[in-house]
Amino acid sequence: MSPSTTRRNVLRGTLATTALAATPTVAARGGEAHAAPADGGAGPRIGILLYDGYSLLDPTGPAEVLSRLPNATVTMIAERRGAVRTDTADVAVVAERSLAEVDGLDVLLVPGGGNRGTLAAMRNHVLLRWIRAMHRRTRWTTSVCTGSLVLAAAGLLEGREATTYWASADYLQSTFDVTYLPRRYVRSGKIVTAAGVSAGVDMALYLASLITDDETAKAIQLAIEYDPQPPFDAGNASHAGPELRQRALESLAASQV
Repeated sequence: MSPSTTRRNVLRGTLATTALAATPTVAARGGEAHAAPADGGAGPRIGILLYDGYSLLDPTGPAEVLSRLPNATVTMIAERRGAVRTDTADVAVVAERSLAEVDGLDVLLVPGGGNRGTLAAMRNHVLLRWIRAMHRRTRWTTSVCTGSLVLAAAGLLEGREATTYWASADYLQSTFDVTYLPRRYVRSGKIVTAAGVSAGVDMALYLASLITDDETAKAIQLAIEYDPQPPFDAGNASHAGPELRQRALESLAASQV
């Protein structure tokens, strides 16, 4: 098979064509502005923060979506370059840049993690200072799952509406000046928060539509064949009984280190 027929090149060609057909500067969608990249043509610089104990899908799900944006660059970032392990410690993702090597981003994404990882990140003043510094220059600052707790600890969610992992909703509201909304994702100004783990994919598709346009986001959704049809209707905490909630939390705790 020639390079021109590989899946990646086919997808890139499809998305590039879609993007060229879109309005190049600003497209209206539900009263919201869709700004073109700030550097006058180059794609968005997307940085995903990693820290010890994050949940694997939180950064990688959105990365799968956002890396398909035309000319986008997606970089994994941590305090130091190298492998960073997840909350289960079974998998590691490589951070290609350290915090000190990144001085500006168009999009910042902060993932959530297990209790150990999230609480450590919330207390890590090096991370929090860097998040605040990036936020001053981002076009979009985003989080997945308990990543919203890290944003709140950095002081970015004060007086805002946000979402988070369902089991952390009370903590978010009682600890910070934040109004929790039980939605898959919530936008408040340039901050977009996603609910637990898998909701990061939904948020990333929404973000893709804001960065480009709806048709490009739809093309990416089809390109990654994101058409959820789970075998069980058990993913919404508001529909779950106390026994299932408890079993879900026990399952998470048992899998984390």
